[in-house]
Amino acid sequence: MNKDSIIEILKKINYPNYSRDIVSFGIIESIDLSDNIISLKLKLNTNEEIINSIKNDINTQLKSNFPSFKIDIQINKSEEKVNIISDIKALKDVKYIVAIASGKGGVGKSTTAVNLASILSKKFKVGILDLDIYGPSLPTALNIHEKPKMSENNFLVPIEKDGMKLMSFGFLNNESAPTIWRGPMVSRMTQQFFEQVEWGELDILFLDLPPGTGDIQLTLVQKIALSGAIIVTTPQDLALLDVKKASDMFNKLNTPILGVVENMSNLLLEGSVKNNEGNFIDGSISINNAEHKIKDGKFTIDFSLFKGQGGSEESHRLGVPLLSKIPVEPELAICTDMGTPYVQKHTTYVTECFEEIGQKIIETLFNE
Repeated sequence: MNKDSIIEILKKINYPNYSRDIVSFGIIESIDLSDNIISLKLKLNTNEEIINSIKNDINTQLKSNFPSFKIDIQINKSEEKVNIISDIKALKDVKYIVAIASGKGGVGKSTTAVNLASILSKKFKVGILDLDIYGPSLPTALNIHEKPKMSENNFLVPIEKDGMKLMSFGFLNNESAPTIWRGPMVSRMTQQFFEQVEWGELDILFLDLPPGTGDIQLTLVQKIALSGAIIVTTPQDLALLDVKKASDMFNKLNTPILGVVENMSNLLLEGSVKNNEGNFIDGSISINNAEHKIKDGKFTIDFSLFKGQGGSEESHRLGVPLLSKIPVEPELAICTDMGTPYVQKHTTYVTECFEEIGQKIIETLFNE
C-alpha cells in the first residue's frame, strides 16, 4: 500500500450530487501513512452535511480495502475565502471576480454582462472573460474581430474597447470553424484563460459563463474563489428549472450569490390617445395580462408576456436580492447584434435597470 494506491481509491468517490470525484475537485490536501493509520487532511469549506457525507464515503472505501488500518480524517476549514487564489499570477491584481450565470441558454447572460460592465466601466476598471467555448458571444456583442496579441512573457493581452478589457475564445478561434472538444480539453482551455491572460489591475472581472453545470463551471470553482455570482433567469417555470441547478451548484461549492436578474420580464408600451378615450390596445391581447394607465392623453401599458415569476421565486428561495426586472426591449437585441452596448446609446428605463444592478453589486462588493 502507498499514497498512489490510496488516491486511486479516493478517485472512486464522487463529490455529493456531482459526477466528478473528490480528488479532481482538489480537496485532498495531504495523505500520511504511519504504522496502521491512514491520515487524511481535507481542504473543505462547506456545510456539515457535505463534509459528513464525504467523510463517510472515505471511511467506507478505505476500510473495505484496508480493513486492518485505522482511518483518521481531518478537515481544514481555517483558510479564509479570498477573492483570488494567490498562485494565479494573472489574477493577482484583480480585486473581485463575479460570475454571470444561468443553467439555461438564451436568457441574456452575455447581454447582461456587456451592459453591466459598460455601466460600471465609467467609474471602475472592468474586464469581461467570455468562457463559452462552444458559443462565444463577446465578438458579436462588442463587434470585435481582431486577435489578441502576446506579451513579452507569452501572456495573452486582453483587447480593450469602450473602457473594458476583454477576452473570449471567439477572439482566438475562426468564427466559421466548429468547436468540437471533449471535457478535458475544455477544462484545460478554461484554466489557460485564468492563468495566461495579462489582466493587470482590475476592480471587477466579470465571467460570462455558458449554460449548464459542466466542466467549465467545475474548473472555475475549483481554481478560483469567486467573489460571487449573479443568476440570470426569465419568468417562465421551464427556465427556472435549469436556473435552480446553477444556483444550487454555487451554493454547494460555497460561492456567494449576489442576486438574481429577471430578463425579458415584461413589455412596456407607451403612446397617446385623443380626448382620453378610445381603444388603445389590440383585441388579440387580453387586458387582464396588463396594467394600464391613461393620464393627460398619454397611456402606458405593462404587459406580462410570460407566465411565471422566475426571478422573484428564485431570489426568495435563495434569500438574495432581486437585482432588477429588465423588460423586453427590441433595441437591446439590436444593439447586441450590432456590437454596441445598449447603455451607451440610450437613456431609458432599461438603462436605469442596468444602473440599478451595478449600484447594488458595488454596494455588496465594496461595502461589506
